[in-house]
Amino acid sequence: MILEAYVNQEIKNNIATIEFFHPEQNSLPSDILKKLANTITEVGNNNDVKVIILKSGGDRTFCAGASFQELISIDNAETGKLFFSGFANVINAMRKCPKFIIGRIQGKTVGGGVGIAASTDYCMATKFASIKLSELNVGIGPFVVSPAIERKMGVSAMSQIAIDANNFYDANWAREKGLFANVYESIEILDKEVQKFAEHLCTYNQEAMLEMKKVFWRGTDDWDNLLAERAAISGRLVLSDFTKEKLKSYS
Repeated sequence: MILEAYVNQEIKNNIATIEFFHPEQNSLPSDILKKLANTITEVGNNNDVKVIILKSGGDRTFCAGASFQELISIDNAETGKLFFSGFANVINAMRKCPKFIIGRIQGKTVGGGVGIAASTDYCMATKFASIKLSELNVGIGPFVVSPAIERKMGVSAMSQIAIDANNFYDANWAREKGLFANVYESIEILDKEVQKFAEHLCTYNQEAMLEMKKVFWRGTDDWDNLLAERAAISGRLVLSDFTKEKLKSYS
């Protein structure tokens, strides 16, 4: 059976669940990134929605980051900037979304996936949700996602995993550094707790949550421009001989 990539949404009892999936370990090509950003914006503007749960399909990997197949195909700086802007658009959609977004992180998370997790307003994970920023390994760098990771975890933790690009850091480390609020023993427990927490948030004053979200994201008004500039850097570096050879070795 061939599994196809998707972005789905479901709204039930004022809780919107957005789920993305890609058969290659939930990696994110540009079309899925675009759908994800648009879905977050659409659901955020839905008056029937009070809180959003963001999750991915499958039970092993939350997100493997950028699609390697698409990275290999990039042949000019503008195309590269457009691809990396996909991650920027998702992060900015989450930043501007007027509803709290709960991240449900069931497994390993790499690169852009760490940036997406860091852009949620409250993130819950299993003990299997280790994280890695592998970009320097392939000659690029986590330029687009690092502002979101730095905002959530601090410069020290962000720089540590960015430099140590070959190793995963476990979920408890990520919790200690502020990425995850809670870490659970299994996906079943995680899902139960995420649902219970989302239902509880629905009892809060919607206006108060909106004002708190503005407070949480204070100082990020320049991110439309900042992340576009970072996407341009990545788009240029992905064309380097070093990166091209690295990507071929992984394909």
